[in-house]
Amino acid sequence: MPETDTVPVPPRGPAPRDSAGPVVGPDELDLALIEALQLRPHASWTLIGSVIGVDATTAARRWRRLTDSGTAWMTAYPAQHVSVVAYVDLECEAGAVDALTRLLCSWPPVFSVERTTGRSQLFLSVAARDLPSLDDLVTRRLGGLDGVRSSRVSVSTKVYQEGSGWLLGTLDEQQRAALGGADRHDRTRPGPGPYESDRALLLALGADARRGHAELARDGGMSDTTVRRRIGRMVSRGEVRFRCDLAQHLAGWPVVATYRVTTSGPGAESTARALAALPRTRLCSAVTGRDNLLLSVWLRSTDDCRDLEERVLGRHPGLRIGERDITLHTAKRMGRLLDRWGRAGAHVPIAMATEGAAGVTTVRPPGRS
Repeated sequence: MPETDTVPVPPRGPAPRDSAGPVVGPDELDLALIEALQLRPHASWTLIGSVIGVDATTAARRWRRLTDSGTAWMTAYPAQHVSVVAYVDLECEAGAVDALTRLLCSWPPVFSVERTTGRSQLFLSVAARDLPSLDDLVTRRLGGLDGVRSSRVSVSTKVYQEGSGWLLGTLDEQQRAALGGADRHDRTRPGPGPYESDRALLLALGADARRGHAELARDGGMSDTTVRRRIGRMVSRGEVRFRCDLAQHLAGWPVVATYRVTTSGPGAESTARALAALPRTRLCSAVTGRDNLLLSVWLRSTDDCRDLEERVLGRHPGLRIGERDITLHTAKRMGRLLDRWGRAGAHVPIAMATEGAAGVTTVRPPGRS
């Protein structure tokens, strides 16, 4: 993954959309199409269409409509993309939250930005080359922004589940079997990382992982054969993750709940794996701090929080929930800028922060000189 400072970069693609009123979400056929691509990101439209019951042209046309509207999108990123991934809680002045959100969405090392309930108004997912670079990013660059009162950093030590492994649950077992699993690499044992020469190809796939080989070859100045070989190598070695994502609000999953959980003793590992296997889990990561697990789930309503907690605590009586927060708005997810409905707009390529990088940018809340 490229190294970077925190100078904002112009995002690629259209700006996030917005609307004064409700917008139409995907139908059941659209959801089936999306899950098919979650399972087989590079499957042919002929295969996808046969599984969901339409012809190849209809499948491709529906996907184009979903991507054009920002309802669904496909991205790619290295499976072992940085030396350090961390989660940062920022406590901010109320008048600075909106401006800070916009600024941080333009920073490549900050690959996800959420506005949340609780003591901290912003929850960030960040990437750094090493621990000194993470320290520099948090203390000098984030800490130097006007409107930031304090920060808390939790370093990820092991990921049990992430968004690329989450499935909608629309397809039945027969449909999933028909798709096979050729594109589903081992998510727990990533390869050593893509070669330096693959950077440009990964950046192009990050913006749109369904781009054809011919288009990638033309834009990258390579042959079609070279593109096929490089992508095939990265997939077979587990070096790249493909992620088919969607506007969660429109798909009926409007609530993101994030829990700080403590689990200890001999059963801690099995508990973490059980939480990661829950159908609602989007992220389950071991982290540093008093609470040693970070759990993020997608839910149908806020009422589902109580039901989820009761189920989890009933199955794992030794588990303790330290904190719980609700995401008010996801402004950026894995480099993709999102509008208030969760629809995708521009893409900011993810890159890791490096120590001593220049380009600290400050933002002043409204009304301050």
